Amino acid sequence: MRVKKLVGEAELALLARKYRVAAGKNRAEAARELGVARQSIIYAEDRPEKSFIKLRCRIIEAYSTYRVKGPGFLLERNK
Repeated sequence: MRVKKLVGEAELALLARKYRVAAGKNRAEAARELGVARQSIIYAEDRPEKSFIKLRCRIIEAYSTYRVKGPGFLLERNK
């Protein structure tokens, strides 16, 4: 059975950091792998008031077993 959970925008930032760290990636490594600037990773994780929703979703999807479905930010475990 798939697990689904609605999360808010601020929680996405926390989850992005949680899954990146759990994957053993530092911010510079994640930035290189995702093709963004390191500063963008910092903003996505540390500044939930900034609009980095797409990057947060990409981080979560890259480093966890979840797929993020919006606009309500529904986390659904991949098969």
